[in-house]
Amino acid sequence: MTNMNRRQMLLTGAAMAVPLAAPTILRAADTDTIKLGILHSLSGTMAISETTLKDTMLMLIAEQNAKGGVLGKKIEPVVVDPASNWPLFAEKARELLTVDKVAAIFGCWTSVSRKSVLPVVEELNGLLYYPVQYEGQESSKNVFYTGAAPNQQAIPAVDYFLNELGVQKFALLGTDYVYPRTTNKILEAYLQQKGIKKEDIFINYTPFGQSDWSKIVADVKALTADGKQVGVISTINGDANIGFYKELAASGITADDIPVVAFSVGEEELSGLGKGDLQNLVGQLAAWNYFESVDTPENEAFIKAWHKFTGDPKRVTNDPMEAHYIGFNMWVQAAEQAKSVASDAIQEAMIGQKFPNLTGTTAEMLTNHHLTKPVLIGEIRADGQFDVVKKTAPVPGDAWSDYLPESKYLVSDWKGKHCGMFNTQTNTCVQIKSNY
Repeated sequence: MTNMNRRQMLLTGAAMAVPLAAPTILRAADTDTIKLGILHSLSGTMAISETTLKDTMLMLIAEQNAKGGVLGKKIEPVVVDPASNWPLFAEKARELLTVDKVAAIFGCWTSVSRKSVLPVVEELNGLLYYPVQYEGQESSKNVFYTGAAPNQQAIPAVDYFLNELGVQKFALLGTDYVYPRTTNKILEAYLQQKGIKKEDIFINYTPFGQSDWSKIVADVKALTADGKQVGVISTINGDANIGFYKELAASGITADDIPVVAFSVGEEELSGLGKGDLQNLVGQLAAWNYFESVDTPENEAFIKAWHKFTGDPKRVTNDPMEAHYIGFNMWVQAAEQAKSVASDAIQEAMIGQKFPNLTGTTAEMLTNHHLTKPVLIGEIRADGQFDVVKKTAPVPGDAWSDYLPESKYLVSDWKGKHCGMFNTQTNTCVQIKSNY
């Protein structure tokens, strides 16, 4: 990662407990339509993952408009392309809020893009619905985190490796930015509390778009020399996943040899692999809160609507799509309940919203702006889909990790305490800064 990118992350990485007072921008209430911003990369290294989320939002908006819109007005999507450029995310978010006057923004994938947008939405009192799993250690009254927190994905995945697969040595492989680094910091602390020695935890980071995986895969393979069972925890993001999985296949590594559980690989990313590569990956794992293969009436209807909207019966669905599905429908419910799309009104009305998820349970928006979500572990099939091998009851998302000393006693409560970082030992609202 370049020094410039590191400086940008440090500048945007502070998780603010109580943002400074911000002006409320005139939004869609005084216009003929209600505008929603769609802030996803349609070009660059993250387009492989984010383009689908743009299409998902367009489908959801079209469906809601067919029902009459919101508050008697049609919803107008405003689509922009931040092009996998993290500072550009902030510029586009500011443009959406000040020029287009959108009521809310649905967008971002990487945590560095979210942290680029965070000070903008806090300054302008905008709303961001963030649909992707992330590292936690953040809480903002202006963000609703509809993806998984670490206790809803990373920790359960590690438990599965420890308890079900008997993994004794861990390779934590990630793209070099805030999400993998913070997640791996949490996992390293958790693993050591579970009795895994520090020397049995191998950590490696690579740039976005990494294409040559031969040495890294060889290093992971070498970890098996002492006979201990090795497992890979992957926080690799974007199109780099294609090269990583192809190198695994080329090296003859199977799930029986070295199991891999990924947090950023779903149906969309696997669709970029050929049948031969997929066959070699059968049995490898991913941890999400949704898989397309889940058999429920809600999911069947969602997939059918997706295929109709795209005109492509082979177009897959994935976990962040479900997060947008839940977040968008909760926003609609909150707007109708508050009879307003103003930021302050929506922030208040969102807490406590419930909506059926696609896996057969109900999501609820908590006071910490996180959802309750079931955890699913899935095995890759030869057709690029997943067999669910483990599913939990809905787990409440936790903004602050219990396994790091700096956040052990922190809670987020935007309803009763109006604080994103409340220290339960000192009974005070505090601020901490991320190291990443």
